[in-house]
Amino acid sequence: MSKFGTVSVSGQSMQPTYNDGDWLLVRWLEGQANKLERGSIVVIEREERPGIFLIKRIHKFHSGRYWVEGDSSESTDSRQWGWLSPHEIRGKVLFRYWRSKN
Repeated sequence: MSKFGTVSVSGQSMQPTYNDGDWLLVRWLEGQANKLERGSIVVIEREERPGIFLIKRIHKFHSGRYWVEGDSSESTDSRQWGWLSPHEIRGKVLFRYWRSKN
């Protein structure tokens, strides 16, 4: 059974797709990251930063690992970190349900 939740966007790493203050509906994956497709927008939690959730887009996957990038060229992502393991991908963004007034 899938669990759903919400996250608020903080920062500009996913602009222009999502902006600071937008609210997103997320399906928490609970170990199902192997079913994600290229282009999916996901919530990640890096091993080195537990409790900090980041929103990125899957650009590629290879040997069970994922390469994620923000839509903004200013994003901190796999271009600095390298490949992510599947357990670092915690949820899939389904849609924005509240747009910030920025």
